[in-house]
Amino acid sequence: QVQLVESGGGSVQAGGSLKLSCVASGSENIFNWCGMYWYRQGLGKEREFVSSVGGGSITYTSSVKGRFTLSRDNGKNTLYLEMNNLKPDDPAMYYCQARCRFGLSVSTTNYWGQGTQVTVSS
Repeated sequence: QVQLVESGGGSVQAGGSLKLSCVASGSENIFNWCGMYWYRQGLGKEREFVSSVGGGSITYTSSVKGRFTLSRDNGKNTLYLEMNNLKPDDPAMYYCQARCRFGLSVSTTNYWGQGTQVTVSS
């Protein structure tokens, strides 16, 4: 079982910055077993992919490229999302997801955090 706890959300003005964190627990070396993802869901909108890391590569959705940076600290089992130049389209609940395949398992299990709210004022 993997637990994910996000933090770092808040309210900023357009053009401002925030750095989100997602602390993963429940297994050692979680990032060896799990691809890690950031999603967001705005009010009245579908949950959408923001960024991911896994298989040695980092991916971003086009709307955040050049503004958001995903990173991780393997020793702390912590995933980060640094968000710069925040825009009025960015406000949402931001969620961390782990897609894990442990050991010799052939199945993947998905885990979600509770989310952290980001608000951007113009």
